[in-house]
Formats: sequence, structure tokens, C-alpha cells
Amino acid sequence: MKKLVSFFEIPSVDFNRAVKFYETILGIEIPAHDWGSEKMAFFPEIDGECSGSISWSEDFNPSKDGVLIHLNCEDINSTLSLIEKNGGKIHTPKTKIEAEGRGYFALFIDSEGNRLGLYSDK
Repeated sequence: MKKLVSFFEIPSVDFNRAVKFYETILGIEIPAHDWGSEKMAFFPEIDGECSGSISWSEDFNPSKDGVLIHLNCEDINSTLSLIEKNGGKIHTPKTKIEAEGRGYFALFIDSEGNRLGLYSDK
């Protein structure tokens, strides 16, 4: 069976601010490309495949009520502190997932107004 999520796009209003936000909170580089009417910064490839991007286009509208994507992280608490320091907001603090052995999650609003999740098994 193929993985259920093929690709995701996180919409942005201020493309450069959004790229910097995600590079900072995840501690990674996200190469950006500008095609004039569309901009995309691609998250690092895993097993030769890119999972998603930060995107800008005139018709992209960030929303806290849209698709909910959870990003893996090593330490939710330190990632949440980076989110607040870089223009994001905490929506739901670190919370234990009730199913045994499933780890923790948190929800946040990114620098563009999108609601996303964090996940860690620690």
C-alpha cells in the first residue's frame, strides 16, 4: 500500500517569513524557488521523495481551520518555545495521546495563521 499522504502544501502570505519560521523551529534548511506567480520551498526529501512544501500564490489563503498536518519533532517543549519566539502561537500545549505508547502531540498557529500539529514519541 502507498503512503496515505502524498504531498502537503502549507500556504503563506509572507513567503520569506514562513520559510524562516519553519527553518528555525525545525532546525533544517528549506530551499526556496520563485516562479513569479508561485513560490515554493520544499521540505527535505525522505527516501528520495519530497513530502511537502511551503507555498505562496495569490489564491493561497492560510487558515487555522484547514487541513491539520502533524510534524515530527524530537522535543515538543523546545519546539513550542521556538514557535513562540518566531511569531507563532501555541494552540494546544504538549498533550499525552491517550492510547498507550503513542507519544505526545501539540497544536500551534504558524507565522502565517495556519494551524498545525507536532508529534513526538518522547
